[in-house]
Amino acid sequence: MGETIRLASGFDGFELAAYRVRPADARRGGLVLVQEIFGVTDHIRELADSFADDGYEVIAPSLYDRLERGFEADYGQEAIAKGVKYSQETPWDQVAGDLQAAVDALKPPVFVTGFCWGGAATWLAACRCTGLSAASAFYGRRIRELKSETPKVPIILHFGKTDASIPPERIDEIAAAHPDIPIHMYDAGHGFVSDRRADYDADCARLARLRTLALFANNGGGRSSV
Repeated sequence: MGETIRLASGFDGFELAAYRVRPADARRGGLVLVQEIFGVTDHIRELADSFADDGYEVIAPSLYDRLERGFEADYGQEAIAKGVKYSQETPWDQVAGDLQAAVDALKPPVFVTGFCWGGAATWLAACRCTGLSAASAFYGRRIRELKSETPKVPIILHFGKTDASIPPERIDEIAAAHPDIPIHMYDAGHGFVSDRRADYDADCARLARLRTLALFANNGGGRSSV
């Protein structure tokens, strides 16, 4: 359904690839979809396609392109280690500039959502990027590093109650720093939206998606006239 485009980063002008898919029906808005540590994989493209089915023009930027163009990892230990390494070598200022380029490539209203490392990047975008209307961040372990920054748009957070990589005290730190931000807890582990992972939970994934779509709808993501 989608196509590959190029974005010029607001950080350094670097041209990174991105997957873009447009809705077949009336457009509700634009959506920046932020990858996990695994890159812009089949799973991320399928998520983008599904949001397009809901009426959103979606751009999923390849945020590791400076390190390895077209990076896509599986869920093996070696691939996970490489994805973690790349995430650690990708500075937040650079991520913010890359995401701003994606936001700027979409007509408003523009929203952002992301998963795992992309969940933290979603928080970052909500704090630093201009032109956004709302954000929905999924199991962003590294939000803790950014909790001193305050989102400029409405945002909701999603975490799994049995996520061993994000202990409850980390979530409590975020809640203490930002008591007005909704934090939704699910009876699931890390990566519960991905049907490629052992912790996939269809019911939790659907509920989190419905909450995300409701947030977007309440912040400008209404059906356009045909």
